[in-house]
Amino acid sequence: MQWLKDPNQSSVDNLNNVRLEVSRHFRNKMNEYLKVKIDEHETNSKIKNIRDLCRVISDFQTGYQSKSNIVKDEKGDLVTDCHIILARWGKNFSLLFDAHGVSDVRPTYIQQNH
Repeated sequence: MQWLKDPNQSSVDNLNNVRLEVSRHFRNKMNEYLKVKIDEHETNSKIKNIRDLCRVISDFQTGYQSKSNIVKDEKGDLVTDCHIILARWGKNFSLLFDAHGVSDVRPTYIQQNH
């Protein structure tokens, strides 16, 4: 976002470095995904598990679809930290519940492995 405010050469270089890092990250994620799917395919083929073998083949046909966890905070800045994102979603939902008169809502967070 700094590049939009001050488009000098160092900001452009910084933006290009971030783009390169993000591209490298998603390429690595895709390679990990493909490795897992190939291993799954090989295992299902060896044990002659046809249903799961067909499911893995179907997954290959749809291809890898990258997902990113990025939201905007109150100021409009992009946030990638999972704890801040959860807090942001919690605040948004509490505002929605308050607007609709729901008062007895207890937050339940699902712990995920990162």
